[in-house]
Amino acid sequence: MRKSHPLRRVVLATAATVSGIVLLLSLKPASDPGAAQAAGAGAQAQEAAQGGAGAVVSGTMTGDAAQTQYGAVQVRITVVANKITKAEAVQAPKGGTSDQKTALAVPKLNADVVAKQSANVDTVSGATYTSEGYKKSLQSAIDKANASAGSGQGQGSGSAQASGPFTGDAVQTQYGPVQVRITVAGGKITKAEAVQAPKGGTSDQKTQLSVPKLNQEAVAAGSADIDSVSGATYTSEGYKKSLQSALDKAKAGGGAASGSGSGSGNAGSGAAQAKTVTGAVAQTQYGPVQVRITVAGGKITKAEAVQAPKGGTSDQKTQLSVPKLNQEAVAAGSADIDSVSGATYTSEGYKKSLQSALDQVGG
Repeated sequence: MRKSHPLRRVVLATAATVSGIVLLLSLKPASDPGAAQAAGAGAQAQEAAQGGAGAVVSGTMTGDAAQTQYGAVQVRITVVANKITKAEAVQAPKGGTSDQKTALAVPKLNADVVAKQSANVDTVSGATYTSEGYKKSLQSAIDKANASAGSGQGQGSGSAQASGPFTGDAVQTQYGPVQVRITVAGGKITKAEAVQAPKGGTSDQKTQLSVPKLNQEAVAAGSADIDSVSGATYTSEGYKKSLQSALDKAKAGGGAASGSGSGSGNAGSGAAQAKTVTGAVAQTQYGPVQVRITVAGGKITKAEAVQAPKGGTSDQKTQLSVPKLNQEAVAAGSADIDSVSGATYTSEGYKKSLQSALDQVGG
Protein backbone atom coordinates (compact mmCIF):
# COMPACT_ATOMS: atom_id res chain seq x y z
CA MET A 1 0.00 0.00 0.00
CA ARG A 2 1.37 3.38 -1.07
CA LYS A 3 1.92 6.06 1.55
CA SER A 4 0.83 9.63 0.91
CA HIS A 5 3.68 12.00 0.54
CA PRO A 6 3.68 14.73 3.23
CA LEU A 7 4.23 17.50 0.65
CA ARG A 8 1.26 16.29 -1.38
CA ARG A 9 -1.02 16.52 1.66
CA VAL A 10 0.05 20.13 2.24
CA VAL A 11 -0.69 21.06 -1.38
CA LEU A 12 -4.16 19.47 -1.26
CA ALA A 13 -5.02 21.18 2.00
CA THR A 14 -3.94 24.57 0.64
CA ALA A 15 -5.99 24.08 -2.52
CA ALA A 16 -9.07 23.20 -0.48
CA THR A 17 -8.66 26.30 1.64
CA VAL A 18 -8.34 28.56 -1.40
CA SER A 19 -11.42 27.00 -2.99
CA GLY A 20 -13.44 27.67 0.17
CA ILE A 21 -12.40 31.29 0.25
CA VAL A 22 -13.33 31.75 -3.41
CA LEU A 23 -16.75 30.20 -2.78
CA LEU A 24 -17.42 32.51 0.18
CA LEU A 25 -16.43 35.55 -1.83
CA SER A 26 -18.74 34.52 -4.66
CA LEU A 27 -21.69 34.41 -2.19
CA LYS A 28 -20.97 37.79 -0.54
CA PRO A 29 -23.57 40.54 -1.24
CA ALA A 30 -22.59 43.21 -3.72
CA SER A 31 -22.61 45.86 -1.00
CA ASP A 32 -21.91 44.98 2.59
CA PRO A 33 -24.02 46.48 5.43
CA GLY A 34 -21.13 48.58 6.67
CA ALA A 35 -20.70 50.29 3.32
CA ALA A 36 -24.44 50.79 2.96
CA GLN A 37 -24.62 52.38 6.41
CA ALA A 38 -21.72 54.66 5.62
CA ALA A 39 -23.43 55.84 2.45
CA GLY A 40 -26.87 55.99 4.04
CA ALA A 41 -27.04 59.73 4.50
CA GLY A 42 -25.86 60.35 0.94
CA ALA A 43 -28.40 57.93 -0.52
CA GLN A 44 -31.23 59.47 1.45
CA ALA A 45 -30.10 62.93 0.43
CA GLN A 46 -30.01 62.04 -3.24
CA GLU A 47 -33.38 60.31 -3.15
CA ALA A 48 -34.97 63.18 -1.26
CA ALA A 49 -33.68 65.73 -3.73
CA GLN A 50 -34.70 63.54 -6.63
CA GLY A 51 -38.18 62.97 -5.34
CA GLY A 52 -38.01 59.20 -5.57
CA ALA A 53 -36.55 56.63 -7.89
CA GLY A 54 -37.24 57.12 -11.56
CA ALA A 55 -38.94 60.51 -11.15
CA VAL A 56 -37.45 63.58 -12.76
CA VAL A 57 -38.06 66.68 -10.66
CA SER A 58 -37.34 70.25 -11.69
CA GLY A 59 -38.68 73.47 -10.28
CA THR A 60 -38.77 75.69 -7.21
CA MET A 61 -40.14 74.41 -3.90
CA THR A 62 -40.70 76.61 -0.85
CA GLY A 63 -40.74 74.88 2.51
CA ASP A 64 -43.13 75.70 5.33
CA ALA A 65 -42.06 78.52 7.63
CA ALA A 66 -40.44 77.17 10.80
CA GLN A 67 -40.98 79.29 13.89
CA THR A 68 -37.96 79.77 16.14
CA GLN A 69 -37.31 81.66 19.37
CA TYR A 70 -36.00 84.61 17.36
CA GLY A 71 -38.33 84.59 14.36
CA ALA A 72 -39.47 82.56 11.37
CA VAL A 73 -37.15 80.71 9.00
CA GLN A 74 -38.33 79.63 5.56
CA VAL A 75 -36.25 77.97 2.87
CA ARG A 76 -36.70 77.77 -0.89
CA ILE A 77 -34.81 75.29 -3.05
CA THR A 78 -34.35 75.10 -6.79
CA VAL A 79 -34.20 71.59 -8.20
CA VAL A 80 -32.95 70.89 -11.72
CA ALA A 81 -32.98 67.34 -13.09
CA ASN A 82 -33.17 65.84 -9.60
CA LYS A 83 -30.43 67.95 -8.05
CA ILE A 84 -30.67 70.86 -5.66
CA THR A 85 -28.89 73.65 -7.52
CA LYS A 86 -29.76 76.49 -5.18
CA ALA A 87 -30.98 77.02 -1.62
CA GLU A 88 -32.00 80.33 -0.06
CA ALA A 89 -33.74 81.61 3.03
CA VAL A 90 -36.77 83.69 2.07
CA GLN A 91 -37.36 84.37 5.77
CA ALA A 92 -34.84 84.54 8.60
CA PRO A 93 -34.64 86.21 12.03
CA LYS A 94 -34.05 89.98 11.91
CA GLY A 95 -33.26 92.77 14.34
CA GLY A 96 -30.56 93.22 16.96
CA THR A 97 -28.03 90.40 17.16
CA SER A 98 -30.24 88.27 14.90
CA ASP A 99 -29.03 90.23 11.87
CA GLN A 100 -25.44 89.22 12.58
CA LYS A 101 -26.34 85.58 13.26
CA THR A 102 -28.45 85.34 10.11
CA ALA A 103 -25.67 86.86 8.02
CA LEU A 104 -23.27 84.33 9.52
CA ALA A 105 -25.43 81.22 9.30
CA VAL A 106 -27.59 81.38 6.18
CA PRO A 107 -24.86 81.51 3.51
CA LYS A 108 -23.13 78.50 5.14
CA LEU A 109 -26.39 76.56 5.35
CA ASN A 110 -27.24 77.38 1.73
CA ALA A 111 -23.88 76.11 0.54
CA ASP A 112 -24.10 73.00 2.71
CA VAL A 113 -27.48 72.06 1.23
CA VAL A 114 -26.17 72.17 -2.33
CA ALA A 115 -23.10 70.18 -1.29
CA LYS A 116 -24.95 67.46 0.67
CA GLN A 117 -28.21 67.41 -1.31
CA SER A 118 -30.28 66.86 1.84
CA ALA A 119 -31.51 68.41 5.07
CA ASN A 120 -28.69 66.65 6.91
CA VAL A 121 -26.62 69.81 7.16
CA ASP A 122 -24.42 70.94 10.02
CA THR A 123 -25.68 73.40 12.61
CA VAL A 124 -23.76 76.67 12.46
CA SER A 125 -22.06 77.42 15.76
CA GLY A 126 -23.56 80.49 17.42
CA ALA A 127 -26.79 80.27 15.39
CA THR A 128 -28.40 77.10 16.69
CA TYR A 129 -32.03 78.24 16.56
CA THR A 130 -31.69 79.62 13.05
CA SER A 131 -29.94 76.44 11.90
CA GLU A 132 -32.60 74.15 13.34
CA GLY A 133 -35.41 76.22 11.84
CA TYR A 134 -33.59 76.23 8.51
CA LYS A 135 -33.30 72.44 8.49
CA LYS A 136 -36.99 71.96 9.32
CA SER A 137 -38.12 74.25 6.52
CA LEU A 138 -35.60 72.68 4.15
CA GLN A 139 -36.95 69.21 4.89
CA SER A 140 -40.44 70.52 4.17
CA ALA A 141 -39.28 71.78 0.76
CA ILE A 142 -37.67 68.42 0.01
CA ASP A 143 -40.87 66.64 1.04
CA LYS A 144 -42.75 68.79 -1.44
CA ALA A 145 -40.30 67.77 -4.13
CA ASN A 146 -40.96 64.14 -3.24
CA ALA A 147 -44.71 64.69 -3.35
CA SER A 148 -44.40 66.37 -6.72
CA ALA A 149 -42.55 63.34 -8.07
CA GLY A 150 -44.95 60.89 -6.46
CA SER A 151 -47.95 62.57 -8.06
CA GLY A 152 -46.36 62.13 -11.46
CA GLN A 153 -46.00 65.85 -12.04
CA GLY A 154 -42.24 65.85 -11.71
CA GLN A 155 -42.23 69.61 -11.71
CA GLY A 156 -41.93 72.42 -9.25
CA SER A 157 -44.02 75.45 -8.78
CA GLY A 158 -42.19 77.24 -11.53
CA SER A 159 -43.75 74.96 -14.13
CA ALA A 160 -47.26 74.28 -12.90
CA GLN A 161 -49.47 72.39 -15.30
CA ALA A 162 -52.61 74.43 -14.57
CA SER A 163 -53.66 77.01 -17.13
CA GLY A 164 -55.19 80.44 -16.57
CA PRO A 165 -54.49 83.57 -14.54
CA PHE A 166 -53.28 83.27 -10.94
CA THR A 167 -52.91 86.22 -8.59
CA GLY A 168 -50.37 85.98 -5.79
CA ASP A 169 -50.87 87.28 -2.28
CA ALA A 170 -50.20 90.97 -1.70
CA VAL A 171 -46.80 91.45 -0.06
CA GLN A 172 -46.31 94.47 2.18
CA THR A 173 -43.03 96.32 1.69
CA GLN A 174 -41.55 99.42 3.31
CA TYR A 175 -42.94 101.54 0.48
CA GLY A 176 -46.27 99.85 -0.17
CA PRO A 177 -47.84 96.55 -1.27
CA VAL A 178 -46.71 94.49 -4.25
CA GLN A 179 -48.99 91.93 -5.87
CA VAL A 180 -48.27 89.87 -8.96
CA ARG A 181 -50.60 88.16 -11.41
CA ILE A 182 -49.34 85.54 -13.86
CA THR A 183 -50.94 83.84 -16.83
CA VAL A 184 -49.99 80.19 -17.24
CA ALA A 185 -50.52 78.15 -20.41
CA GLY A 186 -49.13 74.71 -21.15
CA GLY A 187 -47.20 74.66 -17.90
CA LYS A 188 -45.37 77.91 -18.71
CA ILE A 189 -45.69 81.50 -17.55
CA THR A 190 -46.78 83.42 -20.62
CA LYS A 191 -47.40 86.74 -18.91
CA ALA A 192 -46.55 88.43 -15.60
CA GLU A 193 -47.80 91.76 -14.32
CA ALA A 194 -47.88 93.74 -11.08
CA VAL A 195 -51.47 94.53 -10.15
CA GLN A 196 -50.16 96.45 -7.15
CA ALA A 197 -46.84 98.27 -6.73
CA PRO A 198 -45.51 101.16 -4.59
CA LYS A 199 -46.73 104.58 -5.68
CA GLY A 200 -46.00 108.21 -4.87
CA GLY A 201 -42.80 110.24 -4.76
CA THR A 202 -39.70 108.35 -5.80
CA SER A 203 -41.64 105.09 -5.69
CA ASP A 204 -43.24 105.91 -9.04
CA GLN A 205 -39.84 106.07 -10.69
CA LYS A 206 -38.60 102.89 -9.02
CA THR A 207 -41.77 101.01 -9.95
CA GLN A 208 -41.50 102.10 -13.58
CA LEU A 209 -37.86 101.06 -13.58
CA SER A 210 -38.22 97.66 -11.94
CA VAL A 211 -41.62 96.15 -12.73
CA PRO A 212 -41.19 95.74 -16.52
CA LYS A 213 -37.82 94.06 -15.94
CA LEU A 214 -39.25 91.78 -13.26
CA ASN A 215 -42.16 90.85 -15.52
CA GLN A 216 -39.79 89.86 -18.30
CA GLU A 217 -37.58 87.91 -15.92
CA ALA A 218 -40.55 85.97 -14.54
CA VAL A 219 -41.61 84.87 -18.01
CA ALA A 220 -38.06 84.01 -19.04
CA ALA A 221 -37.19 82.08 -15.87
CA GLY A 222 -40.58 80.45 -15.39
CA SER A 223 -40.07 80.74 -11.65
CA ALA A 224 -39.59 83.22 -8.81
CA ASP A 225 -35.84 82.67 -8.94
CA ILE A 226 -35.13 86.03 -10.57
CA ASP A 227 -32.66 88.81 -9.87
CA SER A 228 -33.58 91.92 -7.89
CA VAL A 229 -33.46 95.17 -9.84
CA SER A 230 -30.71 97.46 -8.60
CA GLY A 231 -32.16 100.51 -6.89
CA ALA A 232 -35.54 98.86 -6.26
CA THR A 233 -34.67 96.16 -3.75
CA TYR A 234 -37.84 96.34 -1.65
CA THR A 235 -40.10 96.26 -4.69
CA SER A 236 -38.12 93.39 -6.19
CA GLU A 237 -38.27 91.29 -3.03
CA GLY A 238 -41.99 91.92 -2.65
CA TYR A 239 -42.51 91.04 -6.30
CA LYS A 240 -40.68 87.73 -5.96
CA LYS A 241 -42.64 86.73 -2.86
CA SER A 242 -45.98 87.49 -4.49
CA LEU A 243 -44.85 85.75 -7.68
CA GLN A 244 -43.98 82.64 -5.69
CA SER A 245 -47.42 82.76 -4.10
CA ALA A 246 -49.01 82.89 -7.57
CA LEU A 247 -46.88 79.95 -8.70
CA ASP A 248 -47.91 77.96 -5.64
CA LYS A 249 -51.56 78.60 -6.51
CA ALA A 250 -50.92 77.51 -10.08
CA LYS A 251 -49.34 74.32 -8.82
CA ALA A 252 -52.29 73.64 -6.53
CA GLY A 253 -54.65 74.42 -9.39
CA GLY A 254 -52.81 71.91 -11.57
CA GLY A 255 -53.44 69.17 -9.03
CA ALA A 256 -57.11 70.02 -8.61
CA ALA A 257 -58.03 71.03 -12.12
CA SER A 258 -56.94 68.58 -14.80
CA GLY A 259 -58.51 69.44 -18.09
CA SER A 260 -59.83 72.90 -17.31
CA GLY A 261 -59.92 75.29 -20.24
CA SER A 262 -56.98 77.64 -20.58
CA GLY A 263 -59.28 80.59 -20.18
CA SER A 264 -61.25 79.34 -17.24
CA GLY A 265 -59.33 81.20 -14.57
CA ASN A 266 -58.86 78.67 -11.80
CA ALA A 267 -62.02 76.72 -12.54
CA GLY A 268 -61.71 72.98 -12.18
CA SER A 269 -62.75 70.34 -14.67
CA GLY A 270 -65.56 69.31 -12.38
CA ALA A 271 -67.45 72.53 -13.10
CA ALA A 272 -69.79 70.87 -15.59
CA GLN A 273 -72.80 72.60 -14.06
CA ALA A 274 -73.21 76.35 -14.34
CA LYS A 275 -71.94 78.29 -11.36
CA THR A 276 -72.48 81.99 -10.70
CA VAL A 277 -69.89 83.89 -8.68
CA THR A 278 -69.76 87.55 -7.71
CA GLY A 279 -66.40 89.24 -7.34
CA ALA A 280 -65.35 91.61 -4.62
CA VAL A 281 -66.27 95.29 -4.93
CA ALA A 282 -63.47 97.34 -6.47
CA GLN A 283 -63.46 100.98 -5.41
CA THR A 284 -62.59 103.50 -8.12
CA GLN A 285 -62.29 107.28 -8.23
CA TYR A 286 -65.82 107.53 -9.60
CA GLY A 287 -67.56 104.79 -7.65
CA PRO A 288 -67.57 101.03 -6.99
CA VAL A 289 -67.41 98.35 -9.66
CA GLN A 290 -68.53 94.77 -9.03
CA VAL A 291 -68.65 91.93 -11.53
CA ARG A 292 -70.66 88.71 -11.59
CA ILE A 293 -69.75 85.80 -13.85
CA THR A 294 -71.39 82.52 -14.78
CA VAL A 295 -69.01 79.61 -15.36
CA ALA A 296 -69.98 76.33 -17.02
CA GLY A 297 -67.70 73.57 -18.23
CA GLY A 298 -64.68 75.54 -17.09
CA LYS A 299 -65.56 78.56 -19.24
CA ILE A 300 -67.04 81.99 -18.57
CA THR A 301 -70.42 81.94 -20.30
CA LYS A 302 -71.67 85.27 -19.01
CA ALA A 303 -70.24 88.40 -17.38
CA GLU A 304 -72.09 91.42 -16.03
CA ALA A 305 -71.45 94.44 -13.85
CA VAL A 306 -73.78 94.46 -10.86
CA GLN A 307 -72.28 97.77 -9.74
CA ALA A 308 -70.71 100.53 -11.85
CA PRO A 309 -70.11 104.30 -11.51
CA LYS A 310 -73.25 106.43 -11.87
CA GLY A 311 -74.14 110.10 -12.16
CA GLY A 312 -72.98 112.85 -14.48
CA THR A 313 -70.51 111.76 -17.13
CA SER A 314 -70.10 108.41 -15.36
CA ASP A 315 -73.41 107.22 -16.83
CA GLN A 316 -72.09 107.70 -20.34
CA LYS A 317 -68.75 106.06 -19.58
CA THR A 318 -70.42 103.08 -17.92
CA GLN A 319 -72.77 102.58 -20.88
CA LEU A 320 -69.80 102.80 -23.22
CA SER A 321 -67.43 100.48 -21.38
CA VAL A 322 -69.35 97.79 -19.48
CA PRO A 323 -70.89 95.99 -22.49
CA LYS A 324 -67.46 95.85 -24.14
CA LEU A 325 -65.81 94.58 -20.95
CA ASN A 326 -68.51 91.92 -20.55
CA GLN A 327 -67.88 90.66 -24.07
CA GLU A 328 -64.11 90.71 -23.57
CA ALA A 329 -64.37 88.70 -20.34
CA VAL A 330 -66.37 85.94 -22.05
CA ALA A 331 -64.10 85.92 -25.09
CA ALA A 332 -60.83 85.90 -23.14
CA GLY A 333 -62.04 83.64 -20.33
CA SER A 334 -59.88 85.64 -17.93
CA ALA A 335 -59.30 89.09 -16.46
CA ASP A 336 -56.54 89.72 -18.96
CA ILE A 337 -58.62 92.10 -21.06
CA ASP A 338 -58.01 95.54 -22.52
CA SER A 339 -59.17 98.72 -20.83
CA VAL A 340 -61.80 100.70 -22.71
CA SER A 341 -60.45 104.03 -23.93
CA GLY A 342 -62.08 106.90 -22.08
CA ALA A 343 -63.17 104.69 -19.18
CA THR A 344 -59.87 103.71 -17.60
CA TYR A 345 -60.97 103.77 -13.96
CA THR A 346 -64.12 101.76 -14.65
CA SER A 347 -62.11 99.27 -16.72
CA GLU A 348 -59.47 98.76 -14.03
CA GLY A 349 -62.13 98.30 -11.35
CA TYR A 350 -63.96 95.85 -13.59
CA LYS A 351 -60.83 93.75 -14.11
CA LYS A 352 -60.04 93.63 -10.40
CA SER A 353 -63.53 92.48 -9.48
CA LEU A 354 -63.52 90.00 -12.38
CA GLN A 355 -60.26 88.52 -11.15
CA SER A 356 -61.73 88.23 -7.66
CA ALA A 357 -64.65 86.24 -9.10
CA LEU A 358 -62.27 83.98 -11.02
CA ASP A 359 -60.25 83.37 -7.86
CA GLN A 360 -63.42 82.26 -6.09
CA VAL A 361 -64.20 79.81 -8.87
CA GLY A 362 -60.76 78.31 -8.41
CA GLY A 363 -61.19 78.14 -4.59
